[in-house]
Amino acid sequence: MNHSEILTTLQYLRPSAEFVLRGDDLEWLDTKQDKPTEAEIQAGWTAYQAAQQVEAQTKAAQKAALLNRLGITEDEAKLLLS
Repeated sequence: MNHSEILTTLQYLRPSAEFVLRGDDLEWLDTKQDKPTEAEIQAGWTAYQAAQQVEAQTKAAQKAALLNRLGITEDEAKLLLS
């Protein structure tokens, strides 16, 4: 995992946690939450990616349903919003 992925995962797993991440070196500053293990971080990244995929699929389905209810195409909706 790269720095950005680790940071995203930590924020996903422990949203209000206090920590410093320098490269791959994690300094845990939070006294209210436990530092996640390496296994938790790896599993958390997988869970985060799955959650993002579900969110994208849900948004796409909602968008398609709205366009269908309105009886317009995506291009027509773009024209209306421009």
